[in-house]
Amino acid sequence: MFCYQCEQTAKGTGCDTFGVCGKDPKTAVMQDLLVYVTKGVSNWAVRARKLGVVSREADIFVIEALFTTITNVNFDSDTLINLIRTGVRVRDSIRDLYFSACKDKGLEPDELSGPAVWPMPTDEEAFENEAVKLSIADRLDDPGKDITGLEELITYGLKGSASYVDHAQILGFEDDDVYAFFHESLDFLTRKNTVEDLFAMVLKVGEKNLRVMELLDSANTGTYGHPEPTEVRVTPIKGKAIVVSGHDLKDLEELLKQTEGKGINIYTHGEMLPTLAYPGLKKYSHLVGNYGGAWQDQQKEFDAFPGAILMTTNCIQKPKNSYMDRIFTTGLVQWPGVAHIDDHDYSAVIEAALAADGFIEDAPEKKIMIGFARNAVLSVADKVIQAVKDGDIRHFFLVGGCDGAKSGRNYYTDLAMQIPDDCIILTLACGKYRFNKLPFGDIGGIPRLLDVGQCNDAHSAIQIAVALAGAFECGVNDLPLSMILSWYEQKAVTILLSLLYLGIKDIRLGPTLPAFLTPAALEILVDKFNIMPTTTPEDDLKAILG
Repeated sequence: MFCYQCEQTAKGTGCDTFGVCGKDPKTAVMQDLLVYVTKGVSNWAVRARKLGVVSREADIFVIEALFTTITNVNFDSDTLINLIRTGVRVRDSIRDLYFSACKDKGLEPDELSGPAVWPMPTDEEAFENEAVKLSIADRLDDPGKDITGLEELITYGLKGSASYVDHAQILGFEDDDVYAFFHESLDFLTRKNTVEDLFAMVLKVGEKNLRVMELLDSANTGTYGHPEPTEVRVTPIKGKAIVVSGHDLKDLEELLKQTEGKGINIYTHGEMLPTLAYPGLKKYSHLVGNYGGAWQDQQKEFDAFPGAILMTTNCIQKPKNSYMDRIFTTGLVQWPGVAHIDDHDYSAVIEAALAADGFIEDAPEKKIMIGFARNAVLSVADKVIQAVKDGDIRHFFLVGGCDGAKSGRNYYTDLAMQIPDDCIILTLACGKYRFNKLPFGDIGGIPRLLDVGQCNDAHSAIQIAVALAGAFECGVNDLPLSMILSWYEQKAVTILLSLLYLGIKDIRLGPTLPAFLTPAALEILVDKFNIMPTTTPEDDLKAILG
């Protein structure tokens, strides 16, 4: 195996014996093979679309397959093999539709090779051998590390963006141009491309992801209302309990409906925290607060949680035996041996919660403020702008992104604590758990810490920045705004690509730079965008504020 798609990759270069995330070599190569099969599907889908033939099955398969291969989503190699078989069937179906369209129009169909015609093995041993041959490792020699790294940067951007497309699609919000772009990008990756071609596609992925994040924002706010500044309890209360982690709002809503009136309290965890600010979700009185922190702390936190656990989308770690019988997965996330929920039937989760002890008493009350998405912030934009003009607000810091267990992430806690009192901190994604329970006070009634939401709510942060730039009649790069981002997996990658497409410069990225970016590729990013690694809080603040 070889995998370097996440920040915690072994030795900072790549996992080659066992994944730091917990995936075994078989799972790793099957994920690579699944991505390979999506390219074959897209080879034919691109050509079929040019003849007016669109396959919804192909569109949805590619999105779900890419999402499935994101870090900490699916660790079940048997499920991956079944998805690969499905992918080959979908590929051959769209190929046949293309051939039929060519015949109807009197055209000669293209002759393709590679993933478009890959012959699927019949037995499992041959399957694994094929997966090994088609994994990333061989491509590091040919076409080489520079080309492969940029190809993977595009692939990881597509994976992250696919997760957002999936969330939006589940709520009924779709854009055919988005599906078409995924097929075009994957088809592009089957060709021999120059560094210049690849870098141009990197920015196109960033551009299209802006549309994707806008689509998901419309889905979430159109379904559940715009997030509102909300005080959220972060300590448990007495009673039976279920904790929900991940990202998917629909999964949480369905659980809330099914647990209403059953005497079970629902808690969010990790990236689910922002859901407590949506009017359509916080209206449920048994959605009582947030439990725990970021995804990487789940083994300790879930072990101590006296109820049932529901994992949605990604961020699952290897469950401990102590809670193996009360953890459940739903959607695309899976772990071998963990009960999986289909079609939002949460009866087994409810039974497990009722059978568990629950919290025997209330913990001392503690609350934090969330819900500062774009509508909430822009509703007081005049106060913010005046505070800047009056000198009360000196600078804005966007400090957020993915969290992780690897050392070096205390930087973000230390940085937040050292940011001067006349500065505002915007934050989003699970990186905020490094400091979101600390007291930061306010500036003239404006909270110094503004929690914008989930990672996809980078859309809100961008809209806030654009609105401020408009108010001050300057570009975003001219604002008193610094972005200091943490990254871990592919959602953070696609957001970074969107920021680069927008031309935002001077981004500080940490705790380490991506292993898939070779020095040559990194030089391009430095030259064009002055992207830089984080150093120390003291030195970075000095460089920013002088």
